[in-house]
Amino acid sequence: QLLATLVPGEKEVQSRDGSWYLMRILPYRTEENAVVGLVITFIGIDERRILQAALSYTQNIIDPLRESVLVLDQDLKVLSANRSYYQVFRSHDREVVGQHLYRIGNGQWAIPQLRELMENILPGNASFDNFPVEHDFPVIGKRRMLLNARRMYNELGEEKILLAIEDVTGQRRAQKLFAAKEEDKSEEG
Repeated sequence: QLLATLVPGEKEVQSRDGSWYLMRILPYRTEENAVVGLVITFIGIDERRILQAALSYTQNIIDPLRESVLVLDQDLKVLSANRSYYQVFRSHDREVVGQHLYRIGNGQWAIPQLRELMENILPGNASFDNFPVEHDFPVIGKRRMLLNARRMYNELGEEKILLAIEDVTGQRRAQKLFAAKEEDKSEEG
């Protein structure tokens, strides 16, 4: 087929031993630009398929959660978000996935307290729980959020960060946590 159309092609194929490869087929051209054969290359993609499977597995776990969830890489770029995130923050995957955390939503997550947590506390502690953040988000307005984060590692040793965001605006539990935070601030000052 390629010889007839001269359109290069690629396909994922599996060997008998279970390994996965990206097979690419290109026309082989002489210096005179005559096609005299094909060049077939096989590139091992087992690690990529493992990563895709892990991301798919993670997405299937976080999608039904009511809390908004972001999966970040070690550089704080968004790998995925769940349905709740897109609904609550009224955004789409093309606006979020691949973006740095502090740049999504016109910088709505460039919150000083969150930056402190993600850059200074999380690397040393591997997690944080119920961190209260009050912020005026451009699209959804002023909200009180409880943030939870975990550092995770996959089979390849790559670091991922799971950031769960619970909107607790108006909930009594949140009022107690925010009051305790204000108390701590006044004791420090």
